[in-house]
Amino acid sequence: MGEGSGAERRKYHRVGTDQIISFAEIDQADQIAVSRNLSKGGISFEAIGVEINLGDVLRVTFNVGERTVVATGKVVWAVETDPIIQEVGIEFHTIDPEAVRILEEAIEPELTPVGLH
Repeated sequence: MGEGSGAERRKYHRVGTDQIISFAEIDQADQIAVSRNLSKGGISFEAIGVEINLGDVLRVTFNVGERTVVATGKVVWAVETDPIIQEVGIEFHTIDPEAVRILEEAIEPELTPVGLH
């Protein structure tokens, strides 16, 4: 399967990110990770030294521009990239509608081809 076919199956447009985020199981202490991409429907990140399982419900905190967003969601995929690093994908279940609007505004410019501004 080519790389393009995966993008066509996605429900939401994603943009690449490379920011420090925090995540935790509900009512647990926050841990640090590095985000890889973001959409209004979810986020993927790399976590180091922690085991995350499919179906876990996590709270994630990240920035979009100047705004800090807190969302909760379910782990829909998790892949070990080496013995201590996991890449994780979360589908948001609870996110502030204003944060969704901000995400849409942040993602839209990324989708506009150069020269069409």
